[in-house]
Amino acid sequence: MAKKKLRIGILFGGRSGEHEVSLLSAASILKAIDRKKYEIVPLGITKQGQWVRDLEAQHLLTGGPAAPALNLPTADDPEFASVKAVIRSGEALSIPEPKPHVATSFQTIDLVASADAALATSPAETNALGVDLIFPVLHGTFGEDGTIQGLLELADVAYVGSGVLGSSAGMDKDVMKRLFVAAGLPQTPHIALLRSEWKADAKRCTKLIEKSLEYPVFVKPANLGSSVGISKVHDRSELAAAMDLAASFDRKLVIEQGVGGPGAKPRELEVAVLGNDAPEASVVGEIVPGAEFYDYNAKYHSDASVPIIPAELSKAEVKQIREMAIAAFRACDCAGLARVDFLMEPKRKGQPARIFLNEINTMPGFTKISMYPKLWAASGLPYKKLIDRLIQLAVERQKEKAETSFSRE
Repeated sequence: MAKKKLRIGILFGGRSGEHEVSLLSAASILKAIDRKKYEIVPLGITKQGQWVRDLEAQHLLTGGPAAPALNLPTADDPEFASVKAVIRSGEALSIPEPKPHVATSFQTIDLVASADAALATSPAETNALGVDLIFPVLHGTFGEDGTIQGLLELADVAYVGSGVLGSSAGMDKDVMKRLFVAAGLPQTPHIALLRSEWKADAKRCTKLIEKSLEYPVFVKPANLGSSVGISKVHDRSELAAAMDLAASFDRKLVIEQGVGGPGAKPRELEVAVLGNDAPEASVVGEIVPGAEFYDYNAKYHSDASVPIIPAELSKAEVKQIREMAIAAFRACDCAGLARVDFLMEPKRKGQPARIFLNEINTMPGFTKISMYPKLWAASGLPYKKLIDRLIQLAVERQKEKAETSFSRE
């Protein structure tokens, strides 16, 4: 008898500023995943929070006939698609038809009903989504921040990536940095302020920032990714606009001192981490931004940024960065995957360059041209096998969770 295929739900889209990146990541996975091993169920979430599956989920990616009626953006719409190289390579253009026994008419999935129905004892046959495991390729708010992970935990459905705590900590830059401090990991000086504090007394906040940090500083919304809402502030004249921009995306703001001081351009280094309780680190990569720093436009709208894999570093520097990446992964209680980002100050005569931990990303961009898969490919684990390994890690984590008692009876 042939072994039953795992039914994998590829969940993408979402109510996030990174919705477009999510569609592109999902399209790459759908094209590369081994269909001899897995049966695939596309699951989409529109920007309005509407859950769709089957053909409508595919329309979200490919611009099928239902897309105009549903007012859905599509991954192959030139005005929408942000990663031009992905579109040019055809990664986001061909999604196979679902299996005949899966419903193909439009279906909106009620979130609460889904969770309630999924609590049944035979998840693959009776949960509302009809899957064995979810690969939540959701970036940013309402997907990478612990919210979807909490829903899947309630539904007792296995899923790829970090749990509620790791996802939440990895999304909140303030909490993340506090955990890094507790782990003794070096970071650039920083402070956190609330939007309400800024609105109530901008002058006091400005004085606090200037007392604690030196220009240039980076102003960031605490809970967002892909460099959305981030500004580099060279002096006081630029601070208010940067604070207002970040405050439009989150109630909590993180302000960081730039590495190296005025006029300095630190090296931007990245490491991919893979595993559960025994995580491993990839080779170290470097991004040379096509702008002053690696902001959203430099990441997704420009071909000027250049990845260098592996980065040109000494053996001691590589060892230090990889060890710090694993320590950061453990500090945030991550699982499955994460990309850990670093800043390295310019070298000064007679002194070693200091390396600072910047942040961790628990669901990094996942197209074939994204840094996370490229770092593992350079480490000997190609894209298709990386997807397999992440699914295996999710299954292992679900089995390990089954050893835990949640009741005294």
